[in-house]
Amino acid sequence: MNLGKLLEALVARKTLLTRLMWVVLAGLVIADVMIPSKYNRFPWESIGGFGAFYGFFSCVLIVVVSKGLGYLALYREEDYYGEQDNDAGAPGEQQEPRDA
Repeated sequence: MNLGKLLEALVARKTLLTRLMWVVLAGLVIADVMIPSKYNRFPWESIGGFGAFYGFFSCVLIVVVSKGLGYLALYREEDYYGEQDNDAGAPGEQQEPRDA
């Protein structure tokens, strides 16, 4: 089977695949809750579903902190570089003075 045709078929069934993914993820969390772990280095690792919730919380925290740092360190006002004329030439191009 051609890879392009396979990808097109997957895109055509994106709703089905999304629902299937959620079912699989929910099944894994339920299995983690129902089947106790045999190896627990720390007490909180014996809590069912801890890894899934910890991973989700960590991912959300990374996104929130990254957005906050981006706004603090990278964000600039719209007119940060000053006002620019619409008829200005290319950058570095000399402009003739205008009469007022």
